[in-house]
Amino acid sequence: MLLPAAVWVFVFDYLPIYGVSVAFLDYNYVKGISGSTWAGLTHFKQLFASDMFVNALRNTLIINLYKMASGFVCPIALALALSEVRVAWYRKTLQTAVYLPRFVSWVVYGGLIAIMLSPETGIVNRVVEWLGGREIYFLAEPHLFRGILVVSDAMKEMGWAAIVYIAAIGGINPETYEAAIVDGASRFQRVVRITLPGIATTIVVMFILRVGFIMSAGVDQVLNLYNPMVYEVGDILDTYIYRMGVEQFNVSLATAADAIKGVVGLALVLLTNAIAKRINGDSGIL
Repeated sequence: MLLPAAVWVFVFDYLPIYGVSVAFLDYNYVKGISGSTWAGLTHFKQLFASDMFVNALRNTLIINLYKMASGFVCPIALALALSEVRVAWYRKTLQTAVYLPRFVSWVVYGGLIAIMLSPETGIVNRVVEWLGGREIYFLAEPHLFRGILVVSDAMKEMGWAAIVYIAAIGGINPETYEAAIVDGASRFQRVVRITLPGIATTIVVMFILRVGFIMSAGVDQVLNLYNPMVYEVGDILDTYIYRMGVEQFNVSLATAADAIKGVVGLALVLLTNAIAKRINGDSGIL
C-alpha cells in the first residue's frame, strides 16, 4: 500500500535534487547538465549583487513574518472558539464555512478579492464612500498591498490550519475540564490553564513546520494579485525565480535562487527545533 506513495515521493521529491547542480553551472539547453560549463559560485555572487534579488528577498521575509504572525495566531484562536461552541450542528456549520475557502484556487479567490476591492464596483469602496471617504485602488497602493496579502491569506487558510488544533483539543481528557468546573474555574481560566497547555506540543511542532516555509511567500497568491504598481513591495523570491527561469530562460540563476530558499528554510527549521528542544525536551520534530 505504501509503494505507490513511496515511488511518488522518490520521483518528485528526491530525483529533482540532482537538478540543484544547475546552480553551479552555466547551463546549456543543448548540452544539458553533463555538457554545461562549471561556474562555481558565480551565480550566487550575481544574485547578491542584484538589487532586484535583494528586494525580492526582503519582501519575502517581511511578508512571511506578517503571515506567520497571523497564520499562527488566527488558527489557534479559531480552534479555541469552535471548541467552546456547545451546539453540535452550529459548530459543524461554522467549521464547514471556515474550511471551504481552502478548496478554492487562488485564481478564483484572487478574482473575488479584486472584485471586492475594485474602485468602480467593489463593495469595500462603496462602504468607504458611504463613510465619507474617497474610493481607493487598494491593489495599486504599495502601503496597503502587503496587508491585503496577509489578511486574504489568513482568511483563506486559517480554517484548514485550525483542524490540527481542534484535533489536539479533542484529545484532552474531559475529566480535567469537569474537575476545573467543580473548582469554580471560569471558561477563560479553563482555556488558559487546561486547553493551551494541553496543545502546547502541537503548537510548537506547527510553528517549527511553519518556519520552514518562511522563504515561500505564496507565489499563487502574489501572481494573481500584484501588478507593476506594487512590484517594489510585492515582488517575492518565487516571482523573481519565475521571471528568471521561465521568462528570461536563465535557469542557472533561477536554480541558485531556489537553492538559497531551500538552504535557509532548512537552517531555520533546525535552529527552531534546537531552541524548542532546549526549552522543552518533549517539543520539536527531530
